[in-house]
Amino acid sequence: MSLLDAASEHDALELLHDLGCTDGLPVVVPTADRVDRMVLATGYEPDLVLGEMGPVYGSATIEKVATAAVMAGCTPDHAPVVVAAVRAICQPEFDLTEMQATTHCTAPLMIVCGPARHACGGIASGFGAMGPGHRANASIGRALRLAMINIGGARPGSSDMALHGHPGKFTYCVAEDEENSPFPGLHTTFGYEPDQSAVIITGAEAPHSTFFTGDRDDPNSVESLLNVIALVMANPGSNNVHLREGAITVIMNPDHTEVIRRAGLTREDVQAELASRATISIGTMRRINPTLFMQGINSDDKGRFSDAADDDLIHVLKDPNRVLVLQAGGSGLYTMVMPSWCAGPHRNAIVHSEIELDQVCEIPGMAL
Repeated sequence: MSLLDAASEHDALELLHDLGCTDGLPVVVPTADRVDRMVLATGYEPDLVLGEMGPVYGSATIEKVATAAVMAGCTPDHAPVVVAAVRAICQPEFDLTEMQATTHCTAPLMIVCGPARHACGGIASGFGAMGPGHRANASIGRALRLAMINIGGARPGSSDMALHGHPGKFTYCVAEDEENSPFPGLHTTFGYEPDQSAVIITGAEAPHSTFFTGDRDDPNSVESLLNVIALVMANPGSNNVHLREGAITVIMNPDHTEVIRRAGLTREDVQAELASRATISIGTMRRINPTLFMQGINSDDKGRFSDAADDDLIHVLKDPNRVLVLQAGGSGLYTMVMPSWCAGPHRNAIVHSEIELDQVCEIPGMAL
C-alpha cells in the first residue's frame, strides 16, 4: 500500500480531505505504525483479501480495512466487527456495486449480535443506540463507510449517485438488546449458535419513527401495535412497495416487545403477522405511479394486476423471513422501521458473517 508524505498530521489530514479519502469529517491520520498495530489486532496477515468492493472492485485486504478502521477512530477491540462487516458486504448477494452506485439513499445497516456486543468495545443497544455518543457504534459503522469509499471507490456524484443520501451513510451500527428481548438472538435465525457472534447487514433507509402508545395489560394492544408497524412498512413511496422482494428492519423498543411477549408471540409470529398486514391497495398504486405499476417494475408482477379491482390488496413483502425483527433502544413510544433499497440482481439480500473473537491478538499498551 502506498504512503503519502506530509510535514505534519494537520497537513496529512488536509491532504486526505483533498484526495477525497474522508467522509467529510476529520479522521485519525493512518500512519504506518497505527495501521500495523491495527493489522496485528485483527490476528490476520496484512495481505489477506476479504473480498472485492465495487464499483471499482478494489481488493479489501486486511491492511486496507485496518487503515479504514484507524481513520474512523476504532480501537483494537473493534477490529473483529469491522473485518466481519467487510467480509459480509463483499458477498455477491449483497449487490454492493449496484448499491454504491444507486440513486437511492440506502446505507448498510449493521446489527451486531452475540458476545461481541460486549467484547468488542461495548456496542450500544439501549437509549440512543443509533445516535451520537457511542464510540463503538460510531467508529465501527464509520470504518465500513470509509472502506466503501477508499476500497470500493464510492465518491458522491461520480460513483456514489445517491440523490440525497442519509445520515446513516456516515455510520449505521447498532447492537441487539438480547438480554432484555423476548426473542432469541437475531443471529440464531441465520444458523449461528447463541454463544457465537455475528454481524447482520441489510441495505436500509433512515429509520422511520413508528408511534404507538397502548396499555400493555390490554390483550388488544398487540393488534394495534402490529397494525401501525405494518402501515409504516407499506409506505407507498418506498422501494419495498414497488419491488416487493426486499427486506424491512423493525427495531422495537422494550415497551413494545413487552406487548409482544404478553401476547405470546414469537419472532416468527411477528414476521408472519407483519408480512400479512403490510399491504397496499391496487387503487393507491394506480394513483401514485400508474405507468410504472402497470408495466410491472417487478418482472414477476408484469400484467398480473391489470384486471384487479381498486380495493384489492397486494402484499409489500413476499417472504416473511425478510422482516428483521429485534429489540434495541430505550423504553417508550417509538419503534423504528427501516425500508430497504431491495434492487440489484439479488435484491440487495440480507448478508451476515461470523465475528471471530478467538482470532484477535492482544497488544500490550496499545493506544491508537
